[in-house]
Amino acid sequence: MTMYLNNRVRDEASRLNRVRFHPWYVAFLLIGSVRFVEERMKIATFCLALFLLSTSTPAVFAQTAGAASPTLPYRPSLDVNAMERSIDPCTDFYQYSCGGWRKANPIPADKASWEVYTQVEENNLSFLRGMLEQAASAKARDDLTQKIGDFYRSCVDEAAINARGVKAIQPQLDAISAITDKKQMADLIAQMQPELGPLGFAIGSNLDPDNSEQQIASLFQAGLGLPDRDYYLKDDAKSKETREHYLLHLQKEFTLLGDSPAVAPQNAAAVMRIETALAKASLTRVERRDPYKRKNKITVAALEQLAPQFDWKTLFVKLDAPKFEIVNAAPAAFFSEFNDILQRESLPDLKNYLRFHVTRNFSPYLSEPFVSANFDFYRKYLRGVEQIEPRWKRCVEYTDDALGEALGQVYVRAVFPPEVKQSTLRMVELIEAAMQRRINELDWMSPQTKKLALDKLHGLRNKIGYPDKWRDYSTVPITAQDFAANVRNANRFEAHRDLNKIGQPVDHGEWGMTPPTVNAYYDQQMNDVNFPAGVLQPPLFDAKLDDAPNYGDTGGTIGHELTHGFDDQGSKFDAKGNLANWWTEDDRKKFDERTKCVDDQYSEYISVDDVHLNGKLTLGENVADLGGEILAYLAWKEATKDLHLEPRDGLTPDQRFFVGFAQWDCANERPEQLRVWAITDPHSPAKFRINGVVVNMPEFANAFSCKAGQPMVRPKEKICRVW
Repeated sequence: MTMYLNNRVRDEASRLNRVRFHPWYVAFLLIGSVRFVEERMKIATFCLALFLLSTSTPAVFAQTAGAASPTLPYRPSLDVNAMERSIDPCTDFYQYSCGGWRKANPIPADKASWEVYTQVEENNLSFLRGMLEQAASAKARDDLTQKIGDFYRSCVDEAAINARGVKAIQPQLDAISAITDKKQMADLIAQMQPELGPLGFAIGSNLDPDNSEQQIASLFQAGLGLPDRDYYLKDDAKSKETREHYLLHLQKEFTLLGDSPAVAPQNAAAVMRIETALAKASLTRVERRDPYKRKNKITVAALEQLAPQFDWKTLFVKLDAPKFEIVNAAPAAFFSEFNDILQRESLPDLKNYLRFHVTRNFSPYLSEPFVSANFDFYRKYLRGVEQIEPRWKRCVEYTDDALGEALGQVYVRAVFPPEVKQSTLRMVELIEAAMQRRINELDWMSPQTKKLALDKLHGLRNKIGYPDKWRDYSTVPITAQDFAANVRNANRFEAHRDLNKIGQPVDHGEWGMTPPTVNAYYDQQMNDVNFPAGVLQPPLFDAKLDDAPNYGDTGGTIGHELTHGFDDQGSKFDAKGNLANWWTEDDRKKFDERTKCVDDQYSEYISVDDVHLNGKLTLGENVADLGGEILAYLAWKEATKDLHLEPRDGLTPDQRFFVGFAQWDCANERPEQLRVWAITDPHSPAKFRINGVVVNMPEFANAFSCKAGQPMVRPKEKICRVW
């Protein structure tokens, strides 16, 4: 399944440089249908289930040699010790709710940020480590256990990886050196891209934007080594400094590949020149938010006319892709420029571009010098991380990346009883009912558009915990002796699985995240919300606490995901997930006026130094944050309308609702990471995801008796409200 990445595992957004997903898969995280959102989904019964399971399945939690004992510790979803009550909530509600947590939780040396969510992920990694080390050492193993155990064991065998060195990718490097004509590049890319990731552009399958029940072939812009096209084009001092550091990184990589100190700078300059040209022809992050700009359905014959210097037919044949006549190749300007680059650049420079990207894509899996060079630039320089993660953590992540649904089956058996799905679904239904009431009550939307909005809401699919049908990895060769080969085999499997969907009906049971993932997402073309088992755990929900903080947090999450179906992007897709306008002209104008209010508000916020947030880039997430919390508040009031609620811990029920909301995103961030996010991340920083919402909710001002003119109170005429 192709994806549009909104990765909200905040510190882990940079894992794209360590290949958080298969390298082949990463390219499609920019294409089209899935909005990845690390949100805050929790389930009441899951806390109890985890507690019971942690006492009834000791083998899973047992300490293994060299590993810390994996646990899933209890933390309340509303922690009064995490608050800083000396702060006036009407001045800075985020700091009031999270000040204590922020003081007690400095950023670890191997992180670019530290949040409640990354805490949960760290707990999950330790838990998975115990499972994997048990699988790696078990004498009697089924095929599933063998694959995840041997993959992990090959990854932690650092001595063998270091001994192999660059030989792990030498066949690919030799193949690049062997080509004598530019026309051979199609054959070369077809051989290497499935195993090593995007080279110049990305190819795979995607849902047809005009028929969401069908998969079509897709091509999309790729081929950059810096996090975004703007890094190549902006003229400010920091951007220029970053490009200078990137050139040094390129030189380092070429030196590691054996180039002389005299030649490496020349090759680095060639790569920078080619990437800069690709960047100029690439869509901006804001443009990529427009699904119409991601749509360019053309025939294969038209593609050949658009970029005649590249042998597309050979590429498709060598990839063993199903035959097709239509491909979504977006944006057209990118492939036109790709053609021009092939024409004007020399073959040696093109080969050096390929050499670098093969190495960059695979560096996390190579020997220590390559791993260190990759870390030093992408994590240390760009994001301010002080030291690399321990090897075992990276290996757990890589196993999840490569064999996620194999690992997920073992994970789910250990910690996720089937009844949790039903409990979760019930909570989703309650928020959906609130959304229905809200749509019906909107005073700015016509009955005609309301009907279609309700059709879309009623067509929403809910996927909870894990897939109903597991992915079959039986054809993927995995051994304990060759980590690089294991990664290539897993990537090849995923690439061909994706390509083979071209021309096929859409599988609505497929997931874009693995079950252990601490994350959640809404898929625009599937029109479904997806909550993996990994995110359904404490402290993201606390069954021991009252409804107020749970609705503030959990309800806000569910509402957030529902609202994505109606944000500035989701609102362009109909109930079936097709790219279609279901709005009246007047209603769309009113909607755009309301979203502009949100854009203007967040564009005023300063992320770091003098860098403002990009209100257009973060618009969808900001609309979903606000809409989700309004829905949660309405649902909470409906659920408790006949109850007499008492204050607790010196907080009224309404105050507990809002503090519960705020504490899902307590965080500390390095300034370097904030700078990267300001360019690349469609989410606002934690502080503004909280304060930016409550200033638009008069219910908050009433709860804390805030006065007009205080920072957390916007004038009535400036309050933003879309849904």
